[in-house]
Amino acid sequence: MNLLASVIAAIAAWLAQRGLRYRALARKRAFFSVAPGERCLMVVAKHASSPSQRSVANRDVAALVELATVVKACGGDTDLALSDAPVAALGRQTEFCVGGPTTNPRMAVHLRAMLPGVRFEFGDAGTATGTATGTGTGAGGSTEMTWWVGETPFRRDPERVTYAILAKVFVPGATRAVFLVAGQVAAANLATARFLAARFDSLASQYGVAGRFCLVLRVTEPEMYGPDFVEIAADVSEAAFVGQHPRL
Repeated sequence: MNLLASVIAAIAAWLAQRGLRYRALARKRAFFSVAPGERCLMVVAKHASSPSQRSVANRDVAALVELATVVKACGGDTDLALSDAPVAALGRQTEFCVGGPTTNPRMAVHLRAMLPGVRFEFGDAGTATGTATGTGTGAGGSTEMTWWVGETPFRRDPERVTYAILAKVFVPGATRAVFLVAGQVAAANLATARFLAARFDSLASQYGVAGRFCLVLRVTEPEMYGPDFVEIAADVSEAAFVGQHPRL
């Protein structure tokens, strides 16, 4: 009888653990809107300093690996596209778009269309010389980009702090999400991808598995710490979506 009770208890514990793992996986799939067997789109920026349009920064490749691992864990698979390639899959499959708007034209369009409260400008010491929808560098060849959300600037301090936009957005009427990973430098892209992969559960708790959000992440001392020291600088969800159509 004792042996039978032990077997029953072991089976019950195994079934409970299996149920917990299944619910955790179902929650992960719902948050990333990835169903088993589905394909997701990965769009990556070109290397900022390379003359080749097909060159990708090492840290952007690492960011793609982080995100592809998440998709694989959900039972999905990935298709890769360069940022300047026209892709007619918006809203029909989950998309992960990686890279700032100056090196990723698709990111610039996503920001303009789905995050109207977010803009980017160039200049030294925060003096804007570019435009909210501009791409490339600012006047005089400046490559220092400042994120603006509403009236709040997030300026990069070279070698000490850099910022990234992490957002989950939807095309009106669509059920498949678009995840935006947009750093001021490639190290911030990798830090943001790792943050999303590691913290999705807390994000799902705060915004719901099907909710949208927009965060500014701060990456501290990237030259020394790489992508490891990352934290939320601001939740800008309310300001970022101002003027955008509500999700239908």
